[in-house]
Amino acid sequence: MSTRAHVAIAHDYLTQRGGAERVVLSLMRAFPEAPVHTTLYDPDGTYPDFAGADIRTSPLNRIGAFRRDHRLALPLLAPAASRMRVDADVVVASSSGWAHGFDAPGRTVVYCHNPARWLYQTDEYLGGTAWRSPLGPPLLAMRPILKRWDRDRAAQVDVYLANSRVVQQRIAMTYGRDAELLPPPHGMDASASREPVPELAGWDPGYALVVSRLLPYKNVDAVIEAVRGTGRRLVVVGRGPEEARLRATLPANVRLLGGLSDAQLRAVYADADVLVAASHEDFGLTPLEAAAFGVPSVALRGGGFLETVVEGETGLFFDSPEPELITAALEKSEHHGWDPDRLTKRAEEFGEARFIDRIRSIALRQDRGK
Repeated sequence: MSTRAHVAIAHDYLTQRGGAERVVLSLMRAFPEAPVHTTLYDPDGTYPDFAGADIRTSPLNRIGAFRRDHRLALPLLAPAASRMRVDADVVVASSSGWAHGFDAPGRTVVYCHNPARWLYQTDEYLGGTAWRSPLGPPLLAMRPILKRWDRDRAAQVDVYLANSRVVQQRIAMTYGRDAELLPPPHGMDASASREPVPELAGWDPGYALVVSRLLPYKNVDAVIEAVRGTGRRLVVVGRGPEEARLRATLPANVRLLGGLSDAQLRAVYADADVLVAASHEDFGLTPLEAAAFGVPSVALRGGGFLETVVEGETGLFFDSPEPELITAALEKSEHHGWDPDRLTKRAEEFGEARFIDRIRSIALRQDRGK
């Protein structure tokens, strides 16, 4: 296939800030002329870097409530995705549930962050037993139909890429498909400019840091409990449906920040002395972002963190997201001799240039991959 092939990018929805959205930004740098197709786009909710892109949305985007919370659109997203026509020689889809189902007659390469967590890991996604969540009963009722739709669309994909070995295994179990392994880039340039955060005025460097969407399975509440009543300061950067609940009982030694610019986020990373990663992650991205600034991590022993954290060299593990285990790991980290050079070298192993070279090569090769 010629390098002049018309390439398009697809993504589930651009309504939040997270690792998947950063991957889309990397895809835009890999294919600078490619339009971005997505069901929903909220400029205020996602990274400002998307403002100048050619973004093409579904009719659902006209409804403001859906842009603010894509979960409200759940019953409509499968039919909307099926009608999203993407006319291109190659479609590179960043997907954890919908973009692999767009109507794309050309060659389709899916970069899979995870098979739809709300379909195949429902309790984990909702933060408990599904029947006890307001979203649980309708989701469980729809699940058989959505699974058939999801697997039918997955069967039509030409090439699957997995962001981690965990996801590679889940793709095989869920779809019966082999997937090439391509870790995402961390996308954090420690040498770029930094801006102070007004909410941290008067806070000296040397705090624990959480960077995470505020969802039940991210276990941010457990990290907050781990520092409650202690002298250890904690900064939490993130937004999501758990925000109001977390703010309601936030202790004085914790700051909860949302909507930071990249320059502010770089400043927050640089002033931290440890990152805490307690979530169930398919790829452990934030420990790499922290390592770029020479900051170690304490992380949940599982999932993608096993692929990005080198125990004893770039971080320490705790075995479950329990406050007392997180506290113990933080105390152990304080007395561990960390080597900043080793940390930054680990981050460099997951740089964007490597990712762009691989994704270009895979997207533009000739084989159909099925």
